[in-house]
Amino acid sequence: MNTDQFLVTPALKSIEKVSFTWQTPSNIALVKYWGKSNPQIPKNASISFTLSNSNTTTKIDFVKKQNTTNQVDFDLIFEGKPKPEFKPKIEEFFNRIQNYCPYVFDYKMIISSENSFPHSSGIASSASGLSAIAMCLLSLENELVADLSKEYITKKASFLARLGSGSASRSIEGPIVVWGNHPEIEGSSDLFGVKFPHNVHPVFENYQDVILLVDKGEKQVSSTVGHGLMHNHPYAETRFKQANENLILLSEVLQNGNLEKFINIVESEALTLHAMMMTSNPYFILMKPNTLEIINRIWSYRQENQSNICFTLDAGANVHVLFPEIEKTKIMQFIDNELSRFCQKKHYICDNTGLGARQL
Repeated sequence: MNTDQFLVTPALKSIEKVSFTWQTPSNIALVKYWGKSNPQIPKNASISFTLSNSNTTTKIDFVKKQNTTNQVDFDLIFEGKPKPEFKPKIEEFFNRIQNYCPYVFDYKMIISSENSFPHSSGIASSASGLSAIAMCLLSLENELVADLSKEYITKKASFLARLGSGSASRSIEGPIVVWGNHPEIEGSSDLFGVKFPHNVHPVFENYQDVILLVDKGEKQVSSTVGHGLMHNHPYAETRFKQANENLILLSEVLQNGNLEKFINIVESEALTLHAMMMTSNPYFILMKPNTLEIINRIWSYRQENQSNICFTLDAGANVHVLFPEIEKTKIMQFIDNELSRFCQKKHYICDNTGLGARQL
């Protein structure tokens, strides 16, 4: 794995003060990654839909320090208020990327960030948040070095974001991104995400994802802890093999448009993810009773209406309801009339596949 390509080698320009603002989306994995080795290397490849409306907007003000130190200096403002409890994760991120972004020691940074969705509730907030910071850093690097290619910026931003949160590597581009080296996916890498390299069947264009907010509270167990529990998991190796095999199957489905197989793979992956949590030691359950109510009602609706509705889950209680755009009117009625009552205050987020990061 060649990480030297991301080192900063040319002499840097001198910039006293500059600001950049990026909006980057969350993503929802269809084939899940659960289990990793250092530094943030996945045990299996994963593939995700990049979302559009569930995003983080981050502005970083860079002010040149008079004296460079070996300490990263930043303030963090989240949704208008200081968030000291978020700082250790960001500080760890900066420490991990210092060899690739040495210029972070030269600046005082004010990071102002806000989400369009509830934090820490099973929507990948770390994915959108850390990918936004990575894009701001690459904007600064582009000014300091000059004339970086768009391909390099995208690849390095994904590489940096991964060092903060593995799934963040999949939030730079869209609408479908693979992260993790896989022999069947050309250009795939453990170091960064890549766009799905094949032509996608039209049925998956603007695919819908309605996120049912079953539980907006903090997760009982962080994803970092959950990943760590895979090290001694009795079913870990079988799971990693299963995920890589499912990615091959899903790659074919994304090209041929077989929605019946799509549903089977995606729902199986979601339930397997939670099965791994329930069979780790210590074990934990992130689904809530209303999560199961929603799943059962989706299954009934699909059978009764010959629908292509399905669900997936992230590492939390919330349910992502996936369906092709052509079924939007009927399924939205079903969500409004039946599923929304299992959400906190009937809240849900209407989303769809998107194109990734954009500068504001």
